[in-house]
Amino acid sequence: MANILVLGGTSWLGGEIAKAAVAREHHVTCLARGEAGNAPAATTFVQSDRDGPDPYAAVLDQRWDCVFDVSWQPRFVQGAVETLGHVASHWTYVSSVSAYADQRVGGDEDAALLEPLDADTADGDSYGEAKVACERIVESLRHTLIARAGLLGGPGDRSDRFGYWVSRFALAGDGPVLVPDAADQPTQAIDARDLAVWLVESAVAKTTGVFNAVGEQSTLGQMIDAAAEVADFTGDKVPANPDWLAGQDVQPWAGPRSLPLWVPGHDGMGSQNDARIIESGISRRPMTELLADSLDYERSLGLDRERRAGLTRAEELALIGQLRHDQMEP
Repeated sequence: MANILVLGGTSWLGGEIAKAAVAREHHVTCLARGEAGNAPAATTFVQSDRDGPDPYAAVLDQRWDCVFDVSWQPRFVQGAVETLGHVASHWTYVSSVSAYADQRVGGDEDAALLEPLDADTADGDSYGEAKVACERIVESLRHTLIARAGLLGGPGDRSDRFGYWVSRFALAGDGPVLVPDAADQPTQAIDARDLAVWLVESAVAKTTGVFNAVGEQSTLGQMIDAAAEVADFTGDKVPANPDWLAGQDVQPWAGPRSLPLWVPGHDGMGSQNDARIIESGISRRPMTELLADSLDYERSLGLDRERRAGLTRAEELALIGQLRHDQMEP
């Protein structure tokens, strides 16, 4: 049994890491503010604000076999490494494929990275640079695993990105659904639960190195088609030209008034080399299973709820009407 510390554990991926560790009968402590939710059952919760004074004081009296950190704030990562590095046998840091300098194409783990953020606090515009800075900090430790995560999916997704398509097809039923005319865009989604299991098993085995923690390579068109099938969708998919979508102020990737996972000019986000993580023994569930579980989760929240990512149904139908009108004009 390993003694495991999760810096976080009350939000999505951190919580899945904690649950995966508990399921393998490890002793798990979650250190977090607790504002994102409750720590998983059978864990020890230590309430602490990493921005506060002596945030790790309550966990310094133990030797940790494994520490997990998912933060993208360099000041948090620096503080944790400086304070806990000497009491941790192994450190896992979850980075991101956003750390790569060239997002137009995929590559392996040795591809060039962005310049690290030269500040201890990051905002959304410097996310990739901040992740690189955090990687540099944890590399100072002797036994470190860096997992550059790609698109995450599955139950618990707070971004509302991955679940958008399967939930929209379920909501639309036999009505039309607007899709980007970008079927060949590469995409890689990995279930957060599968990633968490691999992270825990790798950390306990003292695995070190850098890994592209990504899903099986597919295309946006294949993923959308699979989502429609899982949702028993019988309506029409209405493809829209990317230039037309941009002209209608439809955003890519995520956020309000977006078509999630559509990332023009960023094919590298969905085409990273996964040979190293496959060789390490990761198990990834089929896309149809990931989509079905995501739909169950979306139904539990409400298919017509206000979302953090995607179009509202009213916005979507208005855009489809406008698109059809524009296509009829000479």
